[in-house]
Amino acid sequence: MPRYKLTIEYDGTPFSGWQIQDTAPTVQGALEAAVKAICGEDVRVHGAGRTDAGVHARGQVAHCDIAKSFPRGRLRDGLNAHLRPHPIAVLAAEIVADDFEARFSAIKRHYLYRIVNTRANLALDIGRVWRVPRALDAAAMHAAAQRLLGKHDFTTFRDTECQARSPEKTLDQLDVVREGDAVNIVTSARSFLHSQVRSMVGSLVWVGEGRWSADDLAAALKARNRAACGPVAPPEGLYLVRVDY
Repeated sequence: MPRYKLTIEYDGTPFSGWQIQDTAPTVQGALEAAVKAICGEDVRVHGAGRTDAGVHARGQVAHCDIAKSFPRGRLRDGLNAHLRPHPIAVLAAEIVADDFEARFSAIKRHYLYRIVNTRANLALDIGRVWRVPRALDAAAMHAAAQRLLGKHDFTTFRDTECQARSPEKTLDQLDVVREGDAVNIVTSARSFLHSQVRSMVGSLVWVGEGRWSADDLAAALKARNRAACGPVAPPEGLYLVRVDY
């Protein structure tokens, strides 16, 4: 039975996250319905990251086992045909080794958080960025972000419903870059806790606004207490960009 690796992008706005639910539309549910429409099988599609409601992806990865082989490109095209009109696109579908696991074989995940730092209302980017009207000091945000790099107990930046066995994670990258009105936050790690990226972004915005210093951010991390976290950034600015294997 061939195992297929799917590379997927989607607009998370209309979905209640990746993970399938009985009473709400999800990305996983839409993909599994498309697979069943092609081959008549109930197949579980396993994702590399369980993105939350409203979070987008440019390079989500998933795998599934289908008792049928397809000519090159046929599975990708068939899935895309059955996914319409959902804002989901299968960018690639390729046969991989039987031991490939989209989630557990991953060695690094890369996320992008997009902020538009402007007082003007959004037009084209509604639902795809976080508009922050107050002036942000991106350089201060970047300097403070470096205090979070390395292996730490990230309980402060962990959702209270997170199911991870340990709050310890190793953060490899957390860069803040301004390009005009855009403030982009790029982060990577082998894995993240539930809401960790959005929690770090919200706290960094407090630094950018001058409410917190880099020392305040470091103290929040050291507190290992969810109550010490700044605001949680909204989901619409977050993108799963790439998964490395």
